[in-house]
Amino acid sequence: MSARGLGKCLNVEDFRRAARRRLPAPLYHYIDGGADDETTLARNTAAFDAVGLIPSALTDVEALDLSTSVLGQTIAWPVFLSPTGMSRLFHHDGERAVARAAADADTMYTLSTLSTVSIEEIGSLTTGPKCFQIYIHKDRGLTHEFVARCKTSGYAALCLTVDTLVAGNRERDLVTGMVMPPRPTPSALWSFATHLNWSFNYLLREKFELANVAQSVSAGTQSLVSVIDYINQQFDRSITWHDAERLIADWGGPFAIKGVLSVEDAIRARDVGASAVMVSNHGGRQLDGAAAPFDQLGDIVDAVGDDIEVILDGGVRRGTHVLKALAMGATACMIGRGYLYALAAYGQPGVARALSRLRDEVERDLVLMGRSTPAGLSRDALRSFHR
Repeated sequence: MSARGLGKCLNVEDFRRAARRRLPAPLYHYIDGGADDETTLARNTAAFDAVGLIPSALTDVEALDLSTSVLGQTIAWPVFLSPTGMSRLFHHDGERAVARAAADADTMYTLSTLSTVSIEEIGSLTTGPKCFQIYIHKDRGLTHEFVARCKTSGYAALCLTVDTLVAGNRERDLVTGMVMPPRPTPSALWSFATHLNWSFNYLLREKFELANVAQSVSAGTQSLVSVIDYINQQFDRSITWHDAERLIADWGGPFAIKGVLSVEDAIRARDVGASAVMVSNHGGRQLDGAAAPFDQLGDIVDAVGDDIEVILDGGVRRGTHVLKALAMGATACMIGRGYLYALAAYGQPGVARALSRLRDEVERDLVLMGRSTPAGLSRDALRSFHR
C-alpha cells in the first residue's frame, strides 16, 4: 500500500480499513476478530457510550500537562501500548517498528511473550520505557528465564496475563485457516496470492519465529500449528494466586496482573503484592459475553484504587474514551488493535501517526473539558445514561 494514503488515515477505523486492504484474510481477521459471536468485542467500545462528558467552562487551560506516572515510569500522556503477539505477521518490521514508535511518542511499549523479536533486542533498541508480558507455559523454567532476561535487559515492569488458560473460540481463525508460521492453506491460498506485497516481504525477509520461546518450544516456529492449538498445548492451566505472588517477589519491581474483571480478583491482586491491575477481557478474544473493561472500571477503582494502579485495557478508539476512563478513576489506558491496524497498513510511520492522532485527540478533548491535566478529571465530569 502506498504511503501516500497515510495522511488520509485520521482515526482507528481508517487504519482498520487500510489494514484489511493490506493483509491476507487470515492475518487481518486474526487482528480484527473475537470469540464466539463477538458480542464482548463490540461491547468493549460501546460501553463508553453509557456515559457522557460534562465540560467545565471558563477555566484556564493555557498550560497543559498530560504526563502520567504508571508502573514506575513517567510517560508523556496517559496511554501506552498493550502486548500483542507475533507482530512480524502483520508487517515485516513487527515489534521493532512498534517499540520505536512508542519511544518517539514518549510512552511505554509492552512486549508479548509471543513476540517475534527477543526480549534482549527490544530492550536495547530504544531508551523508552518497556514492560514485558508473561504467559506461563507448562515449562515453568521459561517463566524464571523471562524474569532474569527482563532484569538484564532493563525492562521497567512485568505484567502477568491471567485470562488465557485456554484459547477462546475464535471462529474467524478456523474459517480463514490462520496458522503459525503462516501457510497458504487451501482456504487462504487466493488471499495470499492477491496480497503479493505482504507475501514477498514475509518470504524474502527474516524467518518467522517466536523469538522468546523458540529454543524451548518448536510449535509455531519449526512446526505448523494454529494459534488456538498453541495456547491449548503450551499454556499452564494450573496457575494460582500463589504462583502470581511468587512471580511478583521474584521480579521485585512494578508488576501488573492483566485480565482482571472482578472486584474480588482486583483485591486478591493487591493482596499478593501487585502494583497494578489491568482491567481487561483480552480484547474480546477469550470469554464472549464477559463484561467490558469500562463496565467494571468504577467498581474496581472504588475497591483498590487507593492502593494500586488501575489500568484500562480494551475498546479504546478515541480520545474521549481515554478521558472517560480517567474520569472514572483509571491511572492510564492501553491500546492494542489501535496500533496493530496501523502497523499492518504502513509500518512504523503508521503506528507513529496512529499514536499522534490519538494523543492530539486526548489533548484537544482535555481542553474542551476545561481541564489542564488528566488528574483534573473526576466522576463529576461524567453523566451516566443507564442507571
